Amino acid sequence: MAVSANRDGNRELRDRLAQVHERYARLRSDLDDLQKRLNAVRITVVSPDGLVRVTVGPRGELVDLRLIRRATRNMDNEYVSRTIVATVHSATQQASERVQTLLADYLPADSGALRYLREHDFGSLLGRSDELVQDVAGRHE
Repeated sequence: MAVSANRDGNRELRDRLAQVHERYARLRSDLDDLQKRLNAVRITVVSPDGLVRVTVGPRGELVDLRLIRRATRNMDNEYVSRTIVATVHSATQQASERVQTLLADYLPADSGALRYLREHDFGSLLGRSDELVQDVAGRHE
């Protein structure tokens, strides 16, 4: 009995594999671009009274801080400190929103990573792992 190859099936499989590889290469290239765009995030916020200007990076880290010296010279240090903290907080929130927007094109809206960025709940990163562990444990009971 002779065995014959299904050449049409092989061709379809090769074509499908080529498509998958092309999509992977495009996604990989996009991720390199995404990393560059994330690293380039800079958010600058000026306090409502114009006293403080801060710039933060993509993780909310303080990159630059400017004070209007003539205005702060005669001001209460506590007021200046509170203004700095509030302005940094505002900039950090905006940076987080920008990062979420950039990542939204690559991650499902309900992904643990995006939920963590939105809610700052570390447990959201473990949610899927917890579900899997509970599922496996339930099967062994």
